[in-house]
Amino acid sequence: LAKGFIGTPHVDTNSRLCMASSVAGHRRAFGADVVPQCYDDLELADLVVLAGSNAAWCHPILYQRIQTARGERGMRVVNIDPRRTATSEGVDLQLSIRSGTDGVLWSGLLVWLAEHRLIDTEFINAHTQGFFAALWAARGIAPDIAAIAAATGLDARDVDRFYDWFASTPRVVSCYSQGVNQSAQGTDKVNAIINCHLATGRIGKPGSGPLSLTGQPNAMGGREVGGLANMLAAHMGFSAPERDRVRRFWNAPSLVGGEGLKAVDMFDAVADGRIKAVWIMGTNPAVSLPRADAVRAALSRLQLLVVADNVASNDTVSLAHIALPAAAWGEKDGTVTNSERCISRQRAFLRPPERARPDWWMLSQVARRLGHGQAFAYRCAADIFEEHARLSGFENGGSRAFDISGRSGLSREAFDQLMPFQWPCRAGEGPTERLLGDGRFFTPDRKARFVAIAEPRLSAAVSRARPFVLNTGRIRDQWHTMTRTGLSPRLTAHLSEPFAEIHPDDAASMGLVQGALARVSTTYGAAVVRVLVNRGQQRGTLFVPIHWSAENSSGGRIGALVQPATDPHSGQPEAKATPARIAPLAVSHYGLALSRQPVRRSGLAYWAAARTSFGHILHFALDAPGGGWLPWQHTMLPEGDTLTFADAAAGAYRAAVLRDGRLEAMIFVGPTPTLPAPEWLKSQFERTVIPVAERRALLAGRPIQGGSEEGPVVCVCFQVGAARIAAAIAEGSRTIEKIGARLGAGTNCGSCVPELHRLLAAKAPTPKSAAESAHEPA
Repeated sequence: LAKGFIGTPHVDTNSRLCMASSVAGHRRAFGADVVPQCYDDLELADLVVLAGSNAAWCHPILYQRIQTARGERGMRVVNIDPRRTATSEGVDLQLSIRSGTDGVLWSGLLVWLAEHRLIDTEFINAHTQGFFAALWAARGIAPDIAAIAAATGLDARDVDRFYDWFASTPRVVSCYSQGVNQSAQGTDKVNAIINCHLATGRIGKPGSGPLSLTGQPNAMGGREVGGLANMLAAHMGFSAPERDRVRRFWNAPSLVGGEGLKAVDMFDAVADGRIKAVWIMGTNPAVSLPRADAVRAALSRLQLLVVADNVASNDTVSLAHIALPAAAWGEKDGTVTNSERCISRQRAFLRPPERARPDWWMLSQVARRLGHGQAFAYRCAADIFEEHARLSGFENGGSRAFDISGRSGLSREAFDQLMPFQWPCRAGEGPTERLLGDGRFFTPDRKARFVAIAEPRLSAAVSRARPFVLNTGRIRDQWHTMTRTGLSPRLTAHLSEPFAEIHPDDAASMGLVQGALARVSTTYGAAVVRVLVNRGQQRGTLFVPIHWSAENSSGGRIGALVQPATDPHSGQPEAKATPARIAPLAVSHYGLALSRQPVRRSGLAYWAAARTSFGHILHFALDAPGGGWLPWQHTMLPEGDTLTFADAAAGAYRAAVLRDGRLEAMIFVGPTPTLPAPEWLKSQFERTVIPVAERRALLAGRPIQGGSEEGPVVCVCFQVGAARIAAAIAEGSRTIEKIGARLGAGTNCGSCVPELHRLLAAKAPTPKSAAESAHEPA
């Protein structure tokens, strides 16, 4: 509609924040946006290299497949990440590089391979171009191991070990994700990785090649249909022949003449008035884009903002002139494409609310009212897929990688029964598991291109005023801006507040303590978050998750802090390295409230809200109210039979409200962040009546003698807490498998398995002497 009939090129998808650098790197090297490998290669490889990927949390199913192969076959795993994460628990070599030095490490590998004569000269000569230019550039960046170690902050022995493992292992898969992509030099980082695979001829073969791990479901699908500003549909670009081909196929009267503005530039155009109307579907840019405060201000100045979403309120919906109720995942029908080019049917299993519609229906209705009804006469998702498949094969003849014409001509019944398949799937041919292994690429001469990358450097340097590198990313149980996952009590149970991870030495030097609050600020904005002291964090760096918004926190919108610098090739913003400062937030009291009804938030210096099975939980901080705690409590909690505890000398106040013996709300306030753990408190809301004799335990915040606690949630799938896991270990469940069989933990998505390993290690019995062992019963 936009690019062919309205005539505006300014359309961009979430891939711009996710995979755009991988797309640009693939197109530079291969001539097409194509991933050569498949997921099975992770189990066929003898070495898996993870670069910029906390796969244990962000791709838990793939990570568990890797760990299974590691355990069964002795496969090695290398993790390249400035942070020690849950992924680091299951690797053979952790390379905690300095932020922004990925290009140095991979350039050094290319140099090392060449100097040790471990390159595939025959493959290079027959199937590639540009090797010597890329090698020359790499030598300028990473001339030797000593220089690489100095630049990356790694031990030279670890660098040498990684290079030796890569060279001596024919079956090696290099997986890269947001730590590589979300960078002002992300495309160069991708090409530095690909250069090493091209140099060794390890590409598109079983267990051997580069594999970009998609940051979000259907990021590839959005690219296939031309969602990116620099692409037309079916992976076609804006050359004259491609434009003409798409124009004729669509019979499009107003096909655009070139690329549109990419996401960051698009909102700059909104801010200065060049763009006056925007339609946003299924994304929340007022939170997710860099410099998010400026984005929010720009959206508020639009003449028309239409937002289609499946929630009544989020940071972007609240700014809309027109809000359209959209069908959500599980309520709509169609296809999705994952990282390995696999297209799968998505079948609705829930009935959408009465007024909600899929996005394609909304677009078609607008098109018809604009006079383009004949071109948008779709009756269902199957009609759209049919057109999509035919366009992919239109005047293709094998010249374009993306081709699913082998699945065109399906009846509606056949589309409903469509099984997953990997493209290309050309007419008369079957799906394609791997690509490029035959040495034929999608450049004009069918040869791959080595890319000479630029000198690696961060887009903005730290300074005395802002001495920390701010890194942002995902956590285990949340997704993007929590518009949907934030509604789940299970998913908010593991980590329910925005936080900043900081190295212990940095915390001490800045006067920060575990669990206290801190203000993180950059040139672009500020946030208030909980302090988590973590030795896995490098000195001079901070990690803050991306998920919190104005809907669920007073100051957790981290997008507001992120710099708007973008990669010159991909347009993807630098989300991993913004200069920042951090300082303690001065408050006199910390608090915790649990209630069946929402808790009032006004007057608080900090708050973070989450859903529970019974209602709401609120973490907060404030300065002591002038009128005393009891009057203040009445403004916060509902009315009812109230139990209170006050210790003026200690600065502590606690209250519980009951109605007819049922717990309605509780509040805990103290001068330090140390407050009762919420897990047991939550369980009390599940009780119909709290006996009078047990009510004192409510104010204590823990069970009476003989009671038990679940402990902090470890497994969200089955709501299993640390205390129950520790008890199971003490009673003999001393393997992951035994814990799973007994409690279910670790048997579903697998993202809690690294934490289970840590609990097992912490509870491991002290080794006994031979004499002690001899007296144990057989």
